[in-house]
Amino acid sequence: MPRENTHRTLEVYYEKVATCPLRDRQYNFFELVYVLSGRGYYAINDNRVAFSVGDLFLITPKDCHDFDLKGICEFMVIRFSERYIREYQWNSMDHIECLLYHASHLSGSVIVNTEDEHMVNALMQNLHQATAYEPIYREDLVRHLVNAILVIAAKNIAIIKPKGINPQADIRMLQILDYIQEHIRQPNLLKIATIAEKFGLSPTYLGSYFRRQSNESIQQYISSYKIRLIEYRLRFSDRRIHEIADEFGFADESHINKFFKRHQGVSLKKYRNRLSVVPPVEAVLSLKTSSG
Repeated sequence: MPRENTHRTLEVYYEKVATCPLRDRQYNFFELVYVLSGRGYYAINDNRVAFSVGDLFLITPKDCHDFDLKGICEFMVIRFSERYIREYQWNSMDHIECLLYHASHLSGSVIVNTEDEHMVNALMQNLHQATAYEPIYREDLVRHLVNAILVIAAKNIAIIKPKGINPQADIRMLQILDYIQEHIRQPNLLKIATIAEKFGLSPTYLGSYFRRQSNESIQQYISSYKIRLIEYRLRFSDRRIHEIADEFGFADESHINKFFKRHQGVSLKKYRNRLSVVPPVEAVLSLKTSSG
């Protein structure tokens, strides 16, 4: 399958086209595509959905996607690398991690909140206008707008039910998930008895209720969520193993390595060594306009 590459940390451009210029492709970067005008169908990982004005799609490096356009369409496209995310000091780092790695099961627009739809629309319109700024001012302005869009997208992805959650899951289940995510670094608050007491349930009922709502045990969910965050730290931070162990409440490096190896089959050090090294390129912002 053809693969598109970029060595830039951030690219932002406006596109007006009648046909998708790249079909059935995979990227080595992340891409946000916002629909300014037009309609058609969007296919990602064998899922096909209709799109319209205001939709925002996220494509990750592991996704295979293309657009089937019904007439002329206008898009704002934001491409960003892992390095761009790693180098920016996010205050809500876990939300950004969720945005990057745990949204590929979403086949539709990542914006689900109506108020955020209006905000993203205003930001995208401003981003379009910002491409006309003089270069000396343009880069900082564009980066601020892009970062605001990323945070809003992350916020919306965070409130979408995880892949295995029953579509009919009730509000209490979502509250339990929020509690687990909030306290994932505090093992003493993630004990079954503690969670059950917090939500006025018996430990036995909590276990059966959670499995019924999510098709996995509460212990499995906690472990898999913690593994995802640890993987993120290994990929996007320079923290040492003992620092990651401290952050997530493990007694020492040996304890976290046993936990990680049980789930991933390798130690944290070997996992980090397997990650591809980002080439030392200058941070570049490319702004271009193309038309069909």
